[in-house]
Amino acid sequence: MHVITGGAGFIGSNIAAELDQRGEDIVVVDMLGDDDMKWRNIAKRRLRDLITPDELPAFLSGSSRIESIIHMGAISSTVERDVDLIIRNNFRLSVDLWNWCTREGIPYIYASSAATYGDGGMGFVDEFDDASLGALRPLNPYGWSKHAFDRWVHAEQQSRQRHPPKWAGLKFFNVYGPNEYHKGGQRSVALQLFEQIRDNGVARLFASNDPDYVDGGQTRDFVWVGDCVTIALWLLGTDSAPSSVYNVGSGVPRTFGDKARIIFELLDQPLNIEFITLPEELNGKYQNFTLASLDKLRQAGYDIPTTSLEDGLKSYIEDYLRSPDIFR
Repeated sequence: MHVITGGAGFIGSNIAAELDQRGEDIVVVDMLGDDDMKWRNIAKRRLRDLITPDELPAFLSGSSRIESIIHMGAISSTVERDVDLIIRNNFRLSVDLWNWCTREGIPYIYASSAATYGDGGMGFVDEFDDASLGALRPLNPYGWSKHAFDRWVHAEQQSRQRHPPKWAGLKFFNVYGPNEYHKGGQRSVALQLFEQIRDNGVARLFASNDPDYVDGGQTRDFVWVGDCVTIALWLLGTDSAPSSVYNVGSGVPRTFGDKARIIFELLDQPLNIEFITLPEELNGKYQNFTLASLDKLRQAGYDIPTTSLEDGLKSYIEDYLRSPDIFR
């Protein structure tokens, strides 16, 4: 039985779908609220249980068949400003689950983020030592909360040598794919561009605020959510892969302009891009370039090719966004 926090969210629900298809028992931990999208992310799943985060401690204390904790639950908004709320959800709960998995001898997979790298000035290499971690400067409270837990994990291992029997932190880059529809303004650029082009025939991208990048030339590591699921479950199930923090991306840099052009082609519409001014609140907090180094993951033995942006967007649009059923 696998416990997935944030299991009705974007990446969590895709992990739940894969485990369910493999015949595994899953327990989803999440808050569904009054959102008409979020419950649909797990509507097809065969659930062993569905609980709220408040019910999680009692559930863990009364369960004996748990095979893993897959901790995807978090406040993931990069514009959330209630830092106390972010720390309670993103840091404190992560610590509590780490300690429980350590005590009970249960494997633990948790979501970190590429936001821990800040502006990328120190690179995007997933080195897990005190000097490398200490040099990173996240640009927002969300990224800092994820970075704070990565550093806590490193210190815990160095000082007390206490850890779950198997663990991995996943530094997700720019993920896109089905079941992200509830995320509002935090939905992927892929989904937002699809809707703009479908509805209005125009794609709106931020104009560059850096002379090193042309408008639309800002670059990201866009990663298909299916690759994220495959990597997470590979790390969980591969004993020979060292426990550590790993980048989860495509390993290929692509521009926002590339993404827009691909979607225009898939929708058979003429290219029409409008550039808009970067919002004031993002000045100094916007990454113009990200690129996941996958060397560490490859050295651990993961040899599955990542999905190209062309293939990922084609699957997203044809299999989900233009389908009668948009949910995985």
